[in-house]
Amino acid sequence: MNFRKSILMLLLILCNVFIALAQTATDSLAIITADWNITSMGKGIFLREAEFTSLYGVPQHIAILQIKPEQHRFDILIHFPKEETSIAAYRSGAVAAINGSYFNVKRGTSICYLRKDGVVIDTTATGILSTVSTGAVRINKGKLDIIPWHKQDEKTCDLKEGSILSSGPLMLLDGKDCDLSTCNKSFVKTKHPRSAVALMEDGSILLIAVAGRFTGKAEGINIPELTHLLRVLGARKALNLDGGGSTTLWSASAPGNGIVNKLCDNNLYDNEGERQVANSLCVYE
Repeated sequence: MNFRKSILMLLLILCNVFIALAQTATDSLAIITADWNITSMGKGIFLREAEFTSLYGVPQHIAILQIKPEQHRFDILIHFPKEETSIAAYRSGAVAAINGSYFNVKRGTSICYLRKDGVVIDTTATGILSTVSTGAVRINKGKLDIIPWHKQDEKTCDLKEGSILSSGPLMLLDGKDCDLSTCNKSFVKTKHPRSAVALMEDGSILLIAVAGRFTGKAEGINIPELTHLLRVLGARKALNLDGGGSTTLWSASAPGNGIVNKLCDNNLYDNEGERQVANSLCVYE
């Protein structure tokens, strides 16, 4: 009886593996063959947008700003007090922006390590966020890179110029999936609206917003799924940013308030109801 149970368990595991592989292949094909709507958003910036009736088992809306870094510079913009990404970015003269990392809603300050021009602004809080903050955006003379990062690195960091903003989890490094085993499992596996930044094989930089929390329209994505999406698109490095209601992708060339993704805080499938956040990743000419 024990032997039969073992065989049945093995068959069940193999069946689940085959289903997962088939799902991944189906999703890869859906991403590659999607009818991406591509719009020029000014010099060296393109908006790629697509809706999927089923991607990772649910409807999805994905908006991506693809940026040629040789024509732009990047910076971390601190919102003090906390402010909408679109408003803060517009006031600073940015041409594009995405919300930054995790923050304390009441205090309006970052709860991930933030260092700008040699000055430590905030450090990473303990708890769930310390387990998922495994990467960082590093900006030096306007050039953006994505690096591995952990809370213990904060004690030895002596960067005098540029900026570092930790976030996570780090999803891709040198085109390979990163280890997520030490990250909070619920955070990793639950589908949410997600924001991310990625460096591509061709040198371009992606700012990504995946909508969520809209049943039947856009239900969100988990971290392994977001990792797969970016790998299929050709990313070699990728970092998850703050998500949920914070997920905001903005372009100065877009109509209205400039937001190009679907926001969820107002419970309407539109680009209104933006959340105030502590910082943003901005693009400048």
